[in-house]
Amino acid sequence: MIGILIYGSISSASFALIAMGFTLVYGVSRIANFAHGAFYVLTGFVAWIFIFKAGLNYWFALILALIVSALVGGAMYHFVLARVRGIPTSEIITSFAVGLAIMEGLRGAGFIGSTFMLPPFFDGSIIIGGTPVDYQRLIILAGGFAIVLVLWLFTHYTKTGLSLRAMAQDEHAAMMLGVDSDLMAVVALAIGSALAGIAAIALLPLGNITAAAGYEVLIYAIAVCILGGLGSWAGTLLSALLLGFTHVIINYVAPEYSIVVILSVIIIVLIFKPSGLFGKQKELEERI
Repeated sequence: MIGILIYGSISSASFALIAMGFTLVYGVSRIANFAHGAFYVLTGFVAWIFIFKAGLNYWFALILALIVSALVGGAMYHFVLARVRGIPTSEIITSFAVGLAIMEGLRGAGFIGSTFMLPPFFDGSIIIGGTPVDYQRLIILAGGFAIVLVLWLFTHYTKTGLSLRAMAQDEHAAMMLGVDSDLMAVVALAIGSALAGIAAIALLPLGNITAAAGYEVLIYAIAVCILGGLGSWAGTLLSALLLGFTHVIINYVAPEYSIVVILSVIIIVLIFKPSGLFGKQKELEERI
């Protein structure tokens, strides 16, 4: 039980890290960024190149990788998604196509695979209640809480953050008050891509940099956001907690069904509560 409690908390923090960027982008621009998993993989690969090929300092390489991911995310909106914004199907297809191009392009060039892996922040482990936990997983747990706190402070106490909140609450009213919708969408995509990158540098030391990891991250992000309600921060955190513990329990019982359970959650929630735990889109539509 102690192991489930510890690793369930770590898994929940991992889900939160994975889904935060997806939630931010959808909440601000109403774009479902299906290239989210690709930015996860891209950040890991760029960080690997900077560390092992360019020979840069470890921490400096990670920061540069996050900057690259943010720039590519902002550029993706400016040059691609801006052309189809407001057409949900085209947004999904276009962003997914960009994600496929990134991941499959890297795989085809032989740049991602089982031989590529990021080093952990710190080596070693600690025993908690008789359960061994490595330092990297503890960093993931602390990092999840830290990112939530930083995002809350950013969106409540900075001009850019308040503009993002205004866009998320009422785009037309925000535009009437002088907020640039396209600029905020670029900022949201940049930050969302960087958040996917943060998840990558925290989680990839526990596995390999592969295209499959990108697809898996995208599925997890969608599952968390659908369960919690698209664009809902509270829903994202609660669903990350629920799915995190569910994931750990399933891995103890039948690990081969782990991804099946996550996909089943998406289907069940869409059938019985399409707006998720905290989402209001469907309810508002039905009342209208």
